[in-house]
Amino acid sequence: MTTPLNLPIQSPPLGKVLPLVWVVAGLLAACASTPQNALHEALASDAPALPTQWQAPLPHGGQLTDLSRWWASQGDPVLLGLIDAAQRISPSVSAAAARIAQAQASRTGASASLLPTLNAVGSASRAPAQSGLGIPDGSTTTPGAGPSAFGGAPATTLQLGVQTTWELDLFGANRATRDAAQARLDGSRAQWHEARVLVAAEVANTYLGWGHCQRLSAVTDADAASRAETARLTRLSTQAGFVAPAQQALADASAADARARATQQRAVCDIDVKALVALTGLPEPDLKEKLASAPGHSQAIAPVSIASLPAQVIAQRPDIYSAECELLAALADLDNASAQRLPRLSLSGNIGIVGYRAGGLQANGDTWSIGPLSLSVPLFDGGRASANAKAAQARVDDAASQYRAKVRQAVREVEEALVNLQSTASRSDNAAIARNGYQAALVAAEARHRAGLASLIELEDTRRTALAAASNLVALERERAAAWVALYRAAGGGWQTSSAEEDTLGRPPHPNPADSLHTKISNAPGTDSAQSLSKPLQ
Repeated sequence: MTTPLNLPIQSPPLGKVLPLVWVVAGLLAACASTPQNALHEALASDAPALPTQWQAPLPHGGQLTDLSRWWASQGDPVLLGLIDAAQRISPSVSAAAARIAQAQASRTGASASLLPTLNAVGSASRAPAQSGLGIPDGSTTTPGAGPSAFGGAPATTLQLGVQTTWELDLFGANRATRDAAQARLDGSRAQWHEARVLVAAEVANTYLGWGHCQRLSAVTDADAASRAETARLTRLSTQAGFVAPAQQALADASAADARARATQQRAVCDIDVKALVALTGLPEPDLKEKLASAPGHSQAIAPVSIASLPAQVIAQRPDIYSAECELLAALADLDNASAQRLPRLSLSGNIGIVGYRAGGLQANGDTWSIGPLSLSVPLFDGGRASANAKAAQARVDDAASQYRAKVRQAVREVEEALVNLQSTASRSDNAAIARNGYQAALVAAEARHRAGLASLIELEDTRRTALAAASNLVALERERAAAWVALYRAAGGGWQTSSAEEDTLGRPPHPNPADSLHTKISNAPGTDSAQSLSKPLQ
């Protein structure tokens, strides 16, 4: 039978410890700088100057359509289905989603560094007991047992409790790590949207290319049929002795050349189908069935709207936003590297119970403590902290350079798309007039040849020009469609920093860590509200 003993274990008074903690923390915090001020100054200095207006002309006309709903405005359900299938299986979209998951885990770990850690601890030991263990006088024990009764007898000690440690983030090192992780998370989400835009643009280009390839194939098939009929009639005339055999050889050669051209064009269309199979992952028979039900491709691409100010368009590009986030992350890493060279303050504490048993006696008690309050001051590390800070500064410079380069590239892409749209619009009327004129000349030449008023050589020359004019018109339409897709991509595909996450990721938007850069861009000269109206494109 054992008799429990109450062992009072002394701990420091809580009322005397906490004031000391906050006094030391306040003294150290007073020495801290404000890295956020330096961060905003760096952002302001790194924001590149944007042109106040596009140098290429903005075509007008047509109904305005939001870029984010542009594909639906085309009135082509087959195109929508192909884009959706491609985005579901795209490795670039899947990789971007995996990077989001990694960034979320990093952000969670970085945020946890701002909180105290709490660990459960337990221990058990057995050793020969010793006298003088501090058992209070007057404690009730087994008869004949006193403090000396422990000596020499095996004793078992059991301890169970919780320990906590908290690093007081006086100089913002842990906050900077959290901010960097958050910026990279937001940047990875923007990259996910960019991957979807790129996949949609690639599928649309291939699909529209297939449609124009079909139209060009119809042109070459019609040309082959016309030349075959000319060869048949020439053969009859040769057999009747009206034309020389050389004319028959020329007609047969022209027909064979047309058949080869038509076969080659069908092969190009088949290659486009193979490319769509690879992009969408659909079985080829199912894809061909969908393509057979596709609407005609002679209609013009539906118009979209784009802001007349470069600053507004650039701010809607996910790759620019991702570059801003990377710059913010690099700046936060620099803050963290700088803070590692400053003192660090941490506080620990524990609370638990202890049990002691030896020689038929048992003692239980509670224990708690606050402290120690540890202050670590870097004195010498061989230059490691300084080198880390210099490396972080170099990464900031690199991120700023990459950001400025991306902005310049974005302006270039929009300008090039606008130039191509303007060029194709200016050439389309002339190309249509040329096609119609050469076609009429071909009809007249065929009639004269049948009446014996035109030679076969004249007919073939007219046919070649008519074929080239018809092919040029189809190629021009293809070029214009590609320019629209390029403008869609260059303008960000309808991505918005405020709504992208909620619309596509199914969760509310996260606070934008790059607001300062967006504000800098939106406040560029010429971006007042009177000029911020969108201008339509056709």
